[in-house]
Amino acid sequence: MEMNTNNKANCNPKGENKELVGYLFRHRFPWLALGLLGGMATSVIISKYETILAQDVRLAFFIPIIVYMSDAVGTQTETLYVRGLVKKHEGFYASLLKEIVLGLGLGAIFGVALGLFAGMWLHSPAIGLTTGLAMFISVALAPILALIIPAVLVKERYDPAFGAGPFATIIQDLISILIYFAIATLIIF
Repeated sequence: MEMNTNNKANCNPKGENKELVGYLFRHRFPWLALGLLGGMATSVIISKYETILAQDVRLAFFIPIIVYMSDAVGTQTETLYVRGLVKKHEGFYASLLKEIVLGLGLGAIFGVALGLFAGMWLHSPAIGLTTGLAMFISVALAPILALIIPAVLVKERYDPAFGAGPFATIIQDLISILIYFAIATLIIF
């Protein structure tokens, strides 16, 4: 995690640090571009389930919340883990065990809440079960991915502060979408 702390030498008269901005751009852009490509891939994957969505468009209502919640849980886990790497706190396996338990608990709570909401709102037990299971599984897996990705980046000598967020987010998005539509296919169709 290299960073130039000599701000005076790198500042122009307006106070902008050109070297720092260039450094940040060079290290952030590739990961964000990978995220863009992953987002495009996610769009293509969703299009493969057009038939399912055409049969019951209400399934589309829950894509954002399932993707968001798994991303949010993963982001929290990843932030705490990367911060722990800097402060030399607990190791990977201790963090993994703790986050698996946490992911299962959060997944169960959010899965039940979303499943009940969807089922009652839309008067559809099938959509309730589909959304609840998808939320449970996606949220339960999110902390595991959020630990593995920065750990691999550190092992490969990449700064996890740059790559872990965008890379983990797109992987989690893809997995959440695949889980959701796999469950919808099994339960509803």
